Amino acid sequence: MTKIHDTITLTRVMDACHRYDTTLDNPGFCLACGVEVEGVEPDASEYECEVCHERRVYGASEILIMGAYHTAIS
Repeated sequence: MTKIHDTITLTRVMDACHRYDTTLDNPGFCLACGVEVEGVEPDASEYECEVCHERRVYGASEILIMGAYHTAIS
């Protein structure tokens, strides 16, 4: 798996999935820079990021399925 930004955590991804299910939000994340992007389909992959211009924006549900997030182990 390619490196993802340290700020993309399971908590952020789960929150984004919850907002998709309960509101009109449609969030995704750029795996390169960590920015949250609105208007991304849940299964989106390799969209271009408006901030860093990398093609590494994925839908929140897709990130959850991929397991591409950081977890903190206490």
